[in-house]
Amino acid sequence: MFEVHLTAGNDGEGLLSSEVLAETQAQVMTGAEAKALGFDGFPEGDDLRLVVVAEKDERWIEKALERAPNVSGYRSHRVDM
Repeated sequence: MFEVHLTAGNDGEGLLSSEVLAETQAQVMTGAEAKALGFDGFPEGDDLRLVVVAEKDERWIEKALERAPNVSGYRSHRVDM
């Protein structure tokens, strides 16, 4: 899981391209959506998105986040599913 902090004033639209989402089946959610699914400990601010992806696709998502102009920073978290 990636904890992604967006740049100021960004709504997260287009955080990951449709191609990346389709190929990796990554799920992008807000802090509130993640909390509803049982992921606790993340803030619910408008500048946060959580990206859940299979371990095999983590590097692909990391590269996409590094290139994304609307990302101010991110952290990776291991989650056992």
